[in-house]
Amino acid sequence: MLWCSITSHPPEVPAIAQLSPGSTSPVAPAIDTLLLAVARISTFDLERPLTHATGFFFERDERLFLVTSRHVLIDRPSNHNPNRIEIEVHTDAADLGRSVTISLLLYRDGRSLWRQGLDEGGEIDVAMIELEPGTVPATARLHAFTPAHLLGSSGHVEVGSSLLVIGFPLGFHDTLHHLPVARQAMLASAYGMRFQGQGYFLTDARTHRGTSGAPVVLRERHGRAARAALPWKLLGVHSARLDMSGRDKVLDESLGLNCAWYADILMTLSERR
Repeated sequence: MLWCSITSHPPEVPAIAQLSPGSTSPVAPAIDTLLLAVARISTFDLERPLTHATGFFFERDERLFLVTSRHVLIDRPSNHNPNRIEIEVHTDAADLGRSVTISLLLYRDGRSLWRQGLDEGGEIDVAMIELEPGTVPATARLHAFTPAHLLGSSGHVEVGSSLLVIGFPLGFHDTLHHLPVARQAMLASAYGMRFQGQGYFLTDARTHRGTSGAPVVLRERHGRAARAALPWKLLGVHSARLDMSGRDKVLDESLGLNCAWYADILMTLSERR
């Protein structure tokens, strides 16, 4: 059983209700479901706060997972070794100021509870934690990506295509409604090809610490998928900014490029065990 605790948070201030035309009953404003598929992650060493990051939900065969970057959960080069994380989820679709914090232990009996992968290029900077039944309260209002949101092997994305990276840069977010922010990105390398032999592609976007683990998505524009509850293709998982070791930090600006690991790794990590 995945150990967790749940803390409820009432709204900080009363939410402002809106009235629908011709109605005297307040209605909730329309929220892009993409924002409800992403969660803010805080990492801890016992009760000592460490870092902030981004995660998102993925569902397969009625099993719910939290996805983030592997280095959010452990990063030996920087001596980052949290033993638990916290995530926030909404509990009231009509009042997004209401949420709960779920605390998740990362180890049990000395063994890590997340899943991570390897390929011929080495470690993949993606991790998944299965959220066992009862971990997320029945009142939670969230959306999750599924295998149907992944781009198949026959899928094609043109270089230069407009993408979004949804996350919590430097921990920044709408603190009243507990929602992430979106950053514009552009596909900067050939999609479907492993950049320099690694299992990621490049994006051109302004990103910051705290965005690690964010979904990199492409809007569905045509067909039934464009009318789905979550009309986005999940292309990758944002990992880190890419830089050149030989760059003169005085004369040369940073490249402004980022690594995003291909999302198809989620199918391998979410296989039944």
